[in-house]
Amino acid sequence: MRKSLLFAAGLLCLSCSKDDAPTPYNSEYQADCNSVLEFMPAPGQFINSYGNLSITTMEQACRYAFESIKSDQVVSLGAFGGYIVVGFDHSIKNFDGYDISIKSNSFHDGSEPGVVWVMQDSNKDGLPNDTWYQLGGSETGCKSTYFDYTVTYYCPIDSGMDVKWKDNYGNTGAVAYNGTYHRQSYYYPLWASQDSLVLTGTRLKDNTQSIGAANNYWICNSFEWGYADNFNHTDYFDYCNHFDIDNALDQYGYSVHLDSIDFVKVQSAIMAQCGWIGEISTEVSKISDFHLTDKQ
Repeated sequence: MRKSLLFAAGLLCLSCSKDDAPTPYNSEYQADCNSVLEFMPAPGQFINSYGNLSITTMEQACRYAFESIKSDQVVSLGAFGGYIVVGFDHSIKNFDGYDISIKSNSFHDGSEPGVVWVMQDSNKDGLPNDTWYQLGGSETGCKSTYFDYTVTYYCPIDSGMDVKWKDNYGNTGAVAYNGTYHRQSYYYPLWASQDSLVLTGTRLKDNTQSIGAANNYWICNSFEWGYADNFNHTDYFDYCNHFDIDNALDQYGYSVHLDSIDFVKVQSAIMAQCGWIGEISTEVSKISDFHLTDKQ
């Protein structure tokens, strides 16, 4: 297996031209995403904890996620690999500087970073079934970053049990059941396969550390830039992280110029347990076209 392909020799820009001046948007376009097209969290202590809602299908899950972020509530993506895919009522254009903003609940010493991906609707069918491009960040190319990391989560055979997992490097572990605080029967998403759930993405290094002999206080460190739910001093302001489409990378780690994008995916990028706090799980709320917000 390869550990973090990438990027040691530098990035090749396939096309670097860019509009000199922004083209005005239609005044009726909405800044925030207008649909959730996929919502498949990894197992976690906030999964299946949706009040009186019984979510057993992807359609129901997407509806729940969209209503949550529309009302400015966070949605948990669970442990490593869990993701959400959103769409907009227009294409987000690639202008100079930040193009996308993603709100979260991160705070000082409380980051749960997620990788951001973008896609153009190349075949014009309105579905996220074209090519995903990862937005590079400060950890791109680091030896501690795994580019094609795959985890298989196994559905527990009974309620109140840990969710066991195995990765494509032969490592095993579990998303621990945290019944003291989160007592729903299953942390495994009920709309996933009843056998196992396979998720692939980019894994970042463990950002956690415990303080004190009893391991009763945990710090979740931030990365320098380029990730959702990541409290830092570079791209985090107004409770959002901000992203430049110019940082798009293809599957080989080469820079790709995209004039615009139509879909955004956020994916949990850490595989770590923090004792009584539980698993690291990226949380997101509103995902927006930064050019249409009043904060640019």
